Amino acid sequence: MLTYDEFEDLGGEGKFSVPDEVVELGVLGRELPRLMEGVRAGTGAPVVWGEDGEPEAVVMSAAQYRELRGDVQPPAGVVDDPTVRRYATEPLPDSKPLDLDEWAANDPFTRELLDEIRAEERAEGDDR
Repeated sequence: MLTYDEFEDLGGEGKFSVPDEVVELGVLGRELPRLMEGVRAGTGAPVVWGEDGEPEAVVMSAAQYRELRGDVQPPAGVVDDPTVRRYATEPLPDSKPLDLDEWAANDPFTRELLDEIRAEERAEGDDR
């Protein structure tokens, strides 16, 4: 989603056939799932919404946004929908567990906070 001004600045009206109708927010809320099916299938146009007939924002798919900006499209077969995109989560070869002392070593304030937390934990342990 982007503002209508951004859409205009990027030449959206020249790149997409946008309906003259400005969808009211309440209608957009009810119709969004149906509208997005068409947008994601590549058959729908960006949806302009606003109040009192004045456009405020545009809802479009990631592919349409890339087209609007002139970005390079992903290779064939790559899932384009950001809501289903998957990212590698395995550690890098040089990854190692976080060491709080190493992390706090170069920052006196963080070192002080870590020392205070540990002192409180020791004091709580003595109270048990």
